[in-house]
Amino acid sequence: MRPPGRCGVPRASPALLLLPLLVPLLGAPRGVGAGAGASSPSELRVRVRLPDGQVTEESLQADSDADSISLELRKPDGTLISFTADFKKDVKIFRALILGELEKGQSQFQALCFVTRLHHNEIIPSEAMAKLRQKNPRAVRQAEEVRGPERMHMDIAVNFSQGALLSPHLRNVCAEAVDAIYTRQEDVRFWLEQGVDGSVFEALPKAWEQVLLPRCGQVGDRGRPCVCHYGLSLAWYPCMLKYCHSRDRPAPYKCGIRSCQKSYSFDFYVPQKQLCLWDEDP
Repeated sequence: MRPPGRCGVPRASPALLLLPLLVPLLGAPRGVGAGAGASSPSELRVRVRLPDGQVTEESLQADSDADSISLELRKPDGTLISFTADFKKDVKIFRALILGELEKGQSQFQALCFVTRLHHNEIIPSEAMAKLRQKNPRAVRQAEEVRGPERMHMDIAVNFSQGALLSPHLRNVCAEAVDAIYTRQEDVRFWLEQGVDGSVFEALPKAWEQVLLPRCGQVGDRGRPCVCHYGLSLAWYPCMLKYCHSRDRPAPYKCGIRSCQKSYSFDFYVPQKQLCLWDEDP
């Protein structure tokens, strides 16, 4: 995992501290600026620039009561990427809905879910996210910081029928990916220590067996098992709170956010190459 982000006390110019693109009402009382219904998730829609330069709309939702955040964006090829952070359960869920290629015998779309441990310094708290506002909804946002890519070997399957024991969000987010929900051994160990029932997790072929398997891109027979690779990117998300100084306040106060971009890649076992045809692409 990447090193923890620092929410330091910047001493730069006010223009950098106030973040003119977004105006978070971080000091507002509960219910102010977030709608009268405190239990209703708040939503922010922003236009973001993807790593390839194209622009898409991104939806960010925060539910401070459930202590969760979700992000969703559609890639130019039609793939729908979503990210859910469950702060109560220390779980983050990545989901990809990939359009199928009917001429290759695929279904209309294929769903993948990757579940990993959430570290609370990866993204701003849900209560702060719920209060974010923007001055200019038509502006195109570009992340201030590009965080290092992360590659993960997903060697455990998640039992969908027991998934609510890991996170109540999993059954909804991964409903289309019942047989394609993956996690990794090191995160499972952490959750088991937190009291999560072992019935949530199912073993995949052992790591040494997977090492012997070819990459799906090297396999010609679409019925053979192989190791699949999938990558995705969160093009823009609020990753850190900013703090300001004021002569009128004795202590630093929250005055903005820092935005980040981060790429993730996942390696995982599939029983047949037909479930990983994008690995054929150059």
